[in-house]
Amino acid sequence: MVSVDTVYQTVLAILNKENRGYMTPQEYNLLANQAQNEIFEQYFYDLNQHNRRGEINNEFANIIQNIKEKIDLFKVQEFQLTYFNSSYELPDNLYRLGSVQYGYTEIEQVNSKEFLYILNSPLTAPSESYPVYIRTDNKIEVYPASIVQEVSCNYVRTPATVNWTYKTVNGTALYNPSSTDHSNFELHPSEEVTLVNKILTLAGVIIKQADITQIGEAKDTKKITQEKS
Repeated sequence: MVSVDTVYQTVLAILNKENRGYMTPQEYNLLANQAQNEIFEQYFYDLNQHNRRGEINNEFANIIQNIKEKIDLFKVQEFQLTYFNSSYELPDNLYRLGSVQYGYTEIEQVNSKEFLYILNSPLTAPSESYPVYIRTDNKIEVYPASIVQEVSCNYVRTPATVNWTYKTVNGTALYNPSSTDHSNFELHPSEEVTLVNKILTLAGVIIKQADITQIGEAKDTKKITQEKS
């Protein structure tokens, strides 16, 4: 977890140093969530790229393991699905679906075309020992139809919304972490610098200051280069 206030104060300090004015809490919250989502989504692209290259066998410099550690913060295990109107509803905060289980039996995913093939063969027809499911939007249909309970899934959820909460005193927004709406970044602590750089890059676009964007991009590129070298 990364402090939403620490990142905000760092961004403000850099903007003030460059004489680029003030970023409002509303602007910050908008950019903070955009930055968190971009960093989070990049994990899966990076993991795919590094898996192709192979792991580096070093206890503290294994890039693949480091990325997996960051993703693990968002993994949900054995989430019980709700059965409604002949289908199971997937979680609202689902980002990527992992395995689906019926008790201790894993349910295999098939598409509609595959389902027609396996349904017409006695050897591959769905059964309680060989169940299958078809996914449609945010729901899954499990076969055979006799399975109507104890279906769970493992999945990666999306990061929760970031919110720098405040109260206004004499026209100034003061940080108020005691608010019920307050929430920090859910990313790994190592992402603090990346968040600052990413928000600066986005801020430069909003205030139409290309040099601020360049500062953020340069810092971000330097960090990425160091991680990959």
